Amino acid sequence: MSEHYSLHGQEWLTKLLNLMKIPATVRIEIKEDDSDNCWLIIEDSSLTPEQIKLLIGEKGANIDAMQYLANTLLHIGANHKNEGYFTIDLSGYRKQRQAELQLLAEKLAEKVRKTGQETEIKHLSSAERRQVHSYLEKAKDLETESRGQEPDRRLVVRLRN
Repeated sequence: MSEHYSLHGQEWLTKLLNLMKIPATVRIEIKEDDSDNCWLIIEDSSLTPEQIKLLIGEKGANIDAMQYLANTLLHIGANHKNEGYFTIDLSGYRKQRQAELQLLAEKLAEKVRKTGQETEIKHLSSAERRQVHSYLEKAKDLETESRGQEPDRRLVVRLRN
């Protein structure tokens, strides 16, 4: 991701937080192994527990919404839709949630292999569904798909034919 887009994302998120009357510092982090992904980290040192809870929201709904908006704005008018993407994090929420999703994916894979029956997962955001898809895509014996329409879209895991 270019430095221009990274700075644009940082400025946008800082402005959004200020408009919410939650002045917080946003730092940029680019991981070497995933240079298309720009992490926008909301520093929590000056935030109250209530502000952190508000920003993350129930089941991550608010932080997911901010991330969705940031990524939508990144791609408006962009010449290349593959410019990259933002991941917004606060208090290690994303890392914790990624670990939960990895465990969920492993349990689902085990269940499908044991029973031979497809299994649906409900109540995942589109970003979380993509993560579970990517965790399970390496499994040669399993396949995944998304089924249904938002807000009732589900991830299906089944044995590969």
